[in-house]
Amino acid sequence: MQLKLNRSRTPGALTGLAVVLLALSATAPLAHAHDKGKGQGKATSKELFQSVASFDVMAGNGSSVAEIVDATRDGKQLIYTDSGNGEIGFVDIQRADRPRAQGVVAVGGEPTSLAILDSLVLVAVNTSESYIAPSGKLVVVDRRTRQIVAEHALPGQPDSIAIAPDQRRAALIIENERDEDLSDGLLPQYPSGALLIVDLKGAPSSWSIETTDLSQVAANATDGSDLEPEFVDINARNQAVVTFQENNHIAIVDLKRGKIVNEFSAGSVDLHNVDTNEEDLISLDSSITRRREPDAVAWIDNDYFATANEGDYEDAAGEEGGSRGFTVFNTSGEVVYESAEAFEHLLVSAGHYNESRSENKGVEPESVEYGKFGGESLLFVGSERSNAVAVYTVKKGKPELLQVLPTGIGPEGLKAIPKRDLFIASTETDVADAGIPTMINIYEIKKGQDKGNSKHKRNGKGDVSGPTYPMIVSANDEQGLPIPWVALSGMVGDPWDADTLYAVSDSFLAEGFIYTIDASHTPALIVDRLRVSGASNGLDLEGVAVGPDGNFWVGSEGAGPGGLENLVLKVDSTSGEVLSEIALPAGLVDQRRSNGIEGIAVTGSPGMEQVYVAIQRAWPNEGDTDKVNTKLGRYDVATGDWGFVHYPLEAEGNGDWIGLSELTLLPDGNFAVIERDKGWGPSTGPVAELKSVFAVDLASAEFRAYDDSAGLVTIDKSLLMDLLPEMKANSIWTAEKLEGFAIARDNKVYAVTDNDGVDDATGETLFLRLGELD
Repeated sequence: MQLKLNRSRTPGALTGLAVVLLALSATAPLAHAHDKGKGQGKATSKELFQSVASFDVMAGNGSSVAEIVDATRDGKQLIYTDSGNGEIGFVDIQRADRPRAQGVVAVGGEPTSLAILDSLVLVAVNTSESYIAPSGKLVVVDRRTRQIVAEHALPGQPDSIAIAPDQRRAALIIENERDEDLSDGLLPQYPSGALLIVDLKGAPSSWSIETTDLSQVAANATDGSDLEPEFVDINARNQAVVTFQENNHIAIVDLKRGKIVNEFSAGSVDLHNVDTNEEDLISLDSSITRRREPDAVAWIDNDYFATANEGDYEDAAGEEGGSRGFTVFNTSGEVVYESAEAFEHLLVSAGHYNESRSENKGVEPESVEYGKFGGESLLFVGSERSNAVAVYTVKKGKPELLQVLPTGIGPEGLKAIPKRDLFIASTETDVADAGIPTMINIYEIKKGQDKGNSKHKRNGKGDVSGPTYPMIVSANDEQGLPIPWVALSGMVGDPWDADTLYAVSDSFLAEGFIYTIDASHTPALIVDRLRVSGASNGLDLEGVAVGPDGNFWVGSEGAGPGGLENLVLKVDSTSGEVLSEIALPAGLVDQRRSNGIEGIAVTGSPGMEQVYVAIQRAWPNEGDTDKVNTKLGRYDVATGDWGFVHYPLEAEGNGDWIGLSELTLLPDGNFAVIERDKGWGPSTGPVAELKSVFAVDLASAEFRAYDDSAGLVTIDKSLLMDLLPEMKANSIWTAEKLEGFAIARDNKVYAVTDNDGVDDATGETLFLRLGELD
């Protein structure tokens, strides 16, 4: 027999993310990522953020959304904007790991931003009747009494607001945003916006508000007659930095004098090896030039500031802005650091790339925040479309990657709370039918080894599982680009190498891939991927096994009539070519539903293999046992015969339907199956209740033809592992799809979740190390 596995466990090069995280795991100084030759120093921080809680604003406060968030000076309370309900919401975080709802206050319009001034909350409220008749007000709320203590009429629709570090002034943006359905959204659309300076001296009702002269900016902006300022931040010199997103411009304003210090174009960026086609593949093969068009901006110190270059404008030539990354400028307008495509590559490596946004603005960085934690200056950059925040250490304006944090869907508001070693991300999007709410994610710095006081629990072997995120990343391919991956499904151990695992990705991508994982690293490292080719049908790979001759067997899940077929494929482990293709019995296929083959395992010798498959859910021909029993199948390669047994599913609960997600051969000859519900959790919708692994004895089971007149035998099962506590302990929001379960050569146990390609999902992937099998 010729063994063909373990093809490429050592990558030619590591991605920036892999370099950083592997260095951290080895307790060595970390060397930074790709940076266009700039900012390639070393960072020595061992302080990493870990998720400690996620607060569901709908279940907690009845809010529709949490957009912009701020924290009190002592860091014990959060306040956020809820534009949908016209309210601001309050959250007690005295215990960061146990946030408590504290209610809401209606502000008489749509709150667009807020900032906390001791006991007062300054809320920018939009009351516009239309785009051409914008209006708003500054509402001041006493956060202790929850009463509105002052209101100030504003000359238009407000957006961002910031308070100076000395708390003497606030800067407030009047955006007067354009109607994107009018004249193709082209500028100008009047009235133009403004920058207001609020003098905070005295009682809130007596505060004065002055309008800054922006004529100097208007003379140089793309369309100075319609400025549409977007975001503001203030440094210790009382200088406000203002972004004009659609105009691709930036200004620095002295708030004491109300004068512009400097103004300049945000410029453009050349991007290489990015994906600009939504063909259901992550193809890093395009070069483009894009205007930065910055959204959020944050001072790093008095000399440097960072912009999140989201983009929001398509010009008359049809050219879109948004450079898919972030930039650090100095006050002279010079670019000190440009992430270019590195930020997007970072998220590809972490499995967070959202392919459905490729033709638009890619990962779409929208938010940026700065905080000084002890001796470390940290910059946080949020990706709206990839549901992640990248954390960087910054020295002299040069960022160095520290880690990536998962978030809920659409991180909008970021807040650093250095006093309590906390970082906050509020997310603006929910997926109601999946039970994923708009949420506030809370992270805390954990120094050095986990001591058992965080969310991350110890397994039965005394090890700490997954102290940081991400738990799995990819290395570079032969071209020096991160190996793209999302939606990991079935997983299996290499029979001959204890450090090697294989996983498959499902139908989220247009082609099926088998990924090689080096589990000896922390995080685990995807070092290769093999494209499966030559199948007669489209592929939805949900299971993978290694045959006795070293080739792969994969299970492809079918759909209902007219959709993909359920297939068992033998795949050459070197070329990826399909060597043989096996269908389920025709009569059984006629009864199929969309939840088909989900796991696969193989026993026997070459040419005499027994191929086992798990059918995820009961199909319509189950009669009275519908939703109770599903099937496990066995295919005899030598005879070409199929046989089946019934597998008894757990009763449905609050987590919606129950099904199987994996089939794994155990060292003792028994088999493990993942049985899970559809629920995410917890939320007001479906709640995750079942994410377990059961053991079954198939060697002595009586397999019969699917249509045997005597019916199928229902096998027994026994609980092997309940993984729900482990999943809850290691995730921001318990994932629905526990899909992969593998036993390595050395009996170490691994599990992985499917992140649904960041499509109506958080995008978080858990790669769980579960100790050794007893």
